[in-house]
Parts: sequence; C-alpha cells; structure tokens
Amino acid sequence: MMIYSFSIQIQHLVINIMPFILHADLDAFFASVEQFDDYTLRNKPVVVGGSPESRGVVAAASYEARKFGIHSAMPMITALKRCKNLIRIDPRFDRYKQISTQAFDIFQTFTKTIEPLSIDEAYLEITHLINNNDDLYKIGNELKQSILQTLGLTISVGISTSKSISKIASDINKPDGLTIVLPGTEKKFLYPLDVGKLWGVGPKTTERLKSQGIQTIEDLAKSPVTDLTMLFGNQAQQMIKLANGEDNRLITSMSKRKSFSSEVTLPKDISDIDEIIDIIIRLSDEVSANLSQSYIFGATIKLKLRFHDFKTITRQTSSDSPINASEDISQIAINLAKSEIVGNRKIRMIGVGVSNIKTEFNPNRFTQIKFPGF
Repeated sequence: MMIYSFSIQIQHLVINIMPFILHADLDAFFASVEQFDDYTLRNKPVVVGGSPESRGVVAAASYEARKFGIHSAMPMITALKRCKNLIRIDPRFDRYKQISTQAFDIFQTFTKTIEPLSIDEAYLEITHLINNNDDLYKIGNELKQSILQTLGLTISVGISTSKSISKIASDINKPDGLTIVLPGTEKKFLYPLDVGKLWGVGPKTTERLKSQGIQTIEDLAKSPVTDLTMLFGNQAQQMIKLANGEDNRLITSMSKRKSFSSEVTLPKDISDIDEIIDIIIRLSDEVSANLSQSYIFGATIKLKLRFHDFKTITRQTSSDSPINASEDISQIAINLAKSEIVGNRKIRMIGVGVSNIKTEFNPNRFTQIKFPGF
C-alpha cells in the first residue's frame, strides 16, 4: 500500500472541506475471471481474445502474460510469438457481465454515488464515510477484501480528492494495490511521474510533449501556457491544471441533456492520422467523464471534422447498446474518422459527441470494445 502524507495540521484542516473519491479497477478483469473459473490456468500466461486466424487481438492479458510484453489491443499473432506457452481463451462476455454486476453490487454497499467507467472500473464517492485519515485506509481495504472474498478477484484502488488523481493512483501499484493520496500531497504524488501517466494524455501527445523536453508531470505543470497552447490549442490550460492536481469534477447528478460533446480547434492544421486519433481519444475521455456521472449512457456517437478549407462534416453511427466508456466512444469515432481522412486532407477542428441519451443504469448493459476476431 502506498501512502502520500503531509503535515497533520493541514491534513485535518483540508479533510473537512474536500471530497474523497475512490477509483476501483478490477485487475486484468477478463483474464482474472478465466483464471478464477479454471484453477489450471492460475499462475500461467493467459490472454482473452480472438484467434490469430481471424485476425483477433488481445482483449485482456494476465499479469503472467504481461511479463512477456503482451498487452491489450496487441494482435494475437504477435502475442503468441512473444510467449510460446501462452494460453488463449475465447471471450465469455456474458460471464464477465455477470461478475461485473456482482462487483457493482458490492460497490453499492459502500455508497450509492457511483460513476461507472466501464465493465470493470468505477468511481465511488466516499466523502460521507471519512472522518479521519485512518478511514481512508479502512474503506480501501474493506472494499478490496469484499471483492476478494465474494468474487475471488483482486482489485486495485486509488483514493484522493479528485477523479484524475484517484485514477492514476489505482494504476500505480497494480495488481492488488491500494494507493492513497492525502490532501495537500497531490503535487508530491504527481510531479515525479512520467507525463504519459496524466489523465487524458495519450501516446501521441506524450511523444509531442517529450519532443519539447517535457518528460514528467512536473515539467508539464510548470510549462508556460502560451507555449502549450501553440501545440494543443484550448486544451493546454486544462492539461496544466490536471498536472498541478487541480480537478474539481465531482460525482454528481446531472440534468437531462439530449447530447454530450467536446471539440477542439487546433492551433495549426494537421493531417497525421496518429495525431488525429490521439485527439479523438482525449475528446472521448472528456465526453465519457460527463456521461458517466449519474449513470448516463448514449447510443449514437458523432464525429465532427472541419477541414483547412472550412468545410465541415458530421458523421454518426449507433451502437448496438448504450455506452459511456471512453474506449468504446473513441473506437467508434476513430472508425468514423478513418473513412474521411484520405489524401492527407488537413484538419483544423475535431469534435466528438454522444446523443440518444439513456439514463437507466444496468451493469449488464455495458458494452466492451469489440475487437476483430470476436
């Protein structure tokens, strides 16, 4: 367990006015379920995903498989080459949804204010359970034990006063981790981390930041906003705020809206597909964060592109079932974009949106990324 502490005086001063948000993330979910259900798979390299013959990809990899550099979204044929003893399992989505429902039932024994992010992770508002710092450790450990005893699975937990830091914290000490960032220690926790760890910073953005000498989150936090605006447009200010631990988003109820969207006008026109995809992923993160509050889902995903000649197009498609996970939104939006980005056409504005809003919450209705070969 990792704990980031501060002076007793400031801890007790802040603890009464700050929210506490817990991010829970079931470890290597699909693969862990398979290992739990079949004891012969335990302690062995396991992946869940489609067959290499059908151009399948890895949906989940056990931690034993990850030691070979195998990860989600990797082509299955590549994964099998990296580990000759790798065991491939066809996905059983009905089983994963069943376990997910049980996990969310456990979450609701701690709090009714839950913001699901996907089938295997969620934010929990736990402020009402916290009277002192010891309660943070107590709640985190109790949740981990409840999941382990009921489902036989491990879960990594991050707790802090903001969504973005809690999500980063849950990933720091995986698997089976508990990382607590006490009030006042946010910068101490964030600053040493690689800039790619920051919420919303994808691989292409990480590459661009590092090309500018920005290696750590501290480097980003202390960067002049004018310099970053030249690279990332109106998203620069938000990136710097997050790097400084400033994230005021709460888990709250939202009034009914017909659609949710986020868009960015770029400081310069771009045509690089990887760069465009990275921006779509960031925008999808923002849309997902808004949707996820109060269990809001959407069934129609929209992509908006404005080209260098100011021609603007909107493309949309509907999902088989309502979604709100960032990965699902971005995958669909990226597919829409790929059919429009031809001939090195330069783009000056990108927008991602979700409409056809549904407010009913049912973990069984979560959709997972649909990979080729499934």
